[in-house]
Amino acid sequence: MMRQFLGDFHFIRPWWFLLLPVILWLWWLRGRALDPLRGWRAVMEATLLEAQTVGRDAGGRLRASLLLAGWVIGVVAVAGPTWRPEPSPFADDPVPVMLVLKASETMDLTDMAPTRMERARLKGADFATERKGQPLGLLAYAGSAHLVLPPTRDTGVVATMGAEISPDIMPEPGDDLAGALELAAGTLGDGGGSLVVLADNIPQASTAALRDFRARHRLPIQILAIAREDTPELDAIREAASDLGARVMLMTPDASDVEDLVRRAASAPVALSVEGEGLRWAEAGWWLLPVLALLMCAQFRRQRPMLTEQEQGAAA
Repeated sequence: MMRQFLGDFHFIRPWWFLLLPVILWLWWLRGRALDPLRGWRAVMEATLLEAQTVGRDAGGRLRASLLLAGWVIGVVAVAGPTWRPEPSPFADDPVPVMLVLKASETMDLTDMAPTRMERARLKGADFATERKGQPLGLLAYAGSAHLVLPPTRDTGVVATMGAEISPDIMPEPGDDLAGALELAAGTLGDGGGSLVVLADNIPQASTAALRDFRARHRLPIQILAIAREDTPELDAIREAASDLGARVMLMTPDASDVEDLVRRAASAPVALSVEGEGLRWAEAGWWLLPVLALLMCAQFRRQRPMLTEQEQGAAA
């Protein structure tokens, strides 16, 4: 999760940081103008002036430092720090999802009865049922990736086509998940969406390709692991998920895994259908407002009014 955060963190309006040199210059001018010893510094040695100065305003220095910190934090807030895509603003705009189904030789193993492949197909069919009427696509991969269906609202067809996928029909043996993700991302296009991978293992040899994919795409990815707990296969899937910034979910005997996948896929970001715009990123700069408020409060100080000689005599 931390790697995903660092990979997605950026500023929406980074050009605001061009104000930082101006802020530092204004802060220096302000401090110079408010310096009560400014005139003496021009005619007296610094060491002598230092020795004859008493009652330094430590509180004033602290307030000046806090003021500079407030200005800098304000620029950071306006620059728009963000790390999380914003869900679609259109309530009736469902997020398209691409099911990425592995169909290599290892999926024919019978350690998970009847086979890993059959388990994956059943989970894919359950996912299609839960997303009835919402855009859902399907592709299969082994040594090469192949588009079965682009996103369609007829999820029943997706379930039917998924039931026919097996390692026997794949033209090339292997495990090219990176190629499958590239094909899925290209199918979704600039409209955005979400990817759901059903796989029993992900080879470590694909690490570089998966990191490269993550660097070029911001699509949310979920992996349903067709594997058992405490197995090398599951460890490999989790390591690959870390490279992809993906969420991993272990297959369960009931439908709770599919329900969670559907819920997370529905909250994935979708690009606005406006030319020239991509994903909307959620503003996080407002989290800095309480800090700015506290720094502003620190600038206030109680001052005693200066009394004239007559007022001092009357007070005595």
